[in-house]
Amino acid sequence: MVNPGNEFAALHDAPAPLLLPNAWDHASASMLAAAGFRAVGTTSLGVAAAAGRQDGARSNRAETLRVAGILGGGDFLLSVDAEDGYSDDPAEVADFARELAAAGAVGLNLEDGRPDGTLAAPELHAAKIAAVKAAVPDLFVNARTDTCWLDRQHAETMPRLRAYQDAGADCLFVPGISDPRRIALLVGKIDRPLNVLYRPGGPGIAELGGLGVRRVSLGAALATASAIREGRPADECGQGAPGYAEVQRLAEAGTAAAN
Repeated sequence: MVNPGNEFAALHDAPAPLLLPNAWDHASASMLAAAGFRAVGTTSLGVAAAAGRQDGARSNRAETLRVAGILGGGDFLLSVDAEDGYSDDPAEVADFARELAAAGAVGLNLEDGRPDGTLAAPELHAAKIAAVKAAVPDLFVNARTDTCWLDRQHAETMPRLRAYQDAGADCLFVPGISDPRRIALLVGKIDRPLNVLYRPGGPGIAELGGLGVRRVSLGAALATASAIREGRPADECGQGAPGYAEVQRLAEAGTAAAN
């Protein structure tokens, strides 16, 4: 019997990039699995919004674990977006990773973006990654840096990626990068699969694969997953769909009602 964690890791070595759609809840995950996606991730934005909460505020640890418990062990491979691990204590992040693995997750996304919009010190994020890999060696850790997200701090990207790679990350995620030249440059300088976020109007899946990208995340672009996989025109692949800020705004009502 194939170890699900090993199978998930192997998807990053396939001829074409792993296209990872992101579910908000059980219904959307089931829909994506029925559409033929072998692996499905959660999106912290979607999980928070579905619960009427704000993303990135460290208030979604219990909800993230609850959703993982519902989705884990199903007929698809589950990777969980855990924001920054919901703590600055690497040991607490490792404990959360154990809980996610016990719930059936085979992958974990950890980001260095902080709730206040700044970036965590690279040493701290690297310590979280190392703690998780020591606690749950088979859990596939996708280490995300937000240096390019919202067009910030590009010069820090490569040093952070190297630090996270050295800490044991299995994959390196740079959302916000879409320029083919810069993508190819990163691919040539790291020793891990590169994960990028699909951007409408940017390179398509085939072009990203040609640049050496091994994983393409769709973020909260739930309704367009099949269109992106099939290489349809950009106007069918996310144009007009609500963006991050709009979903956050819509979730504010739920946050206010809960307080």
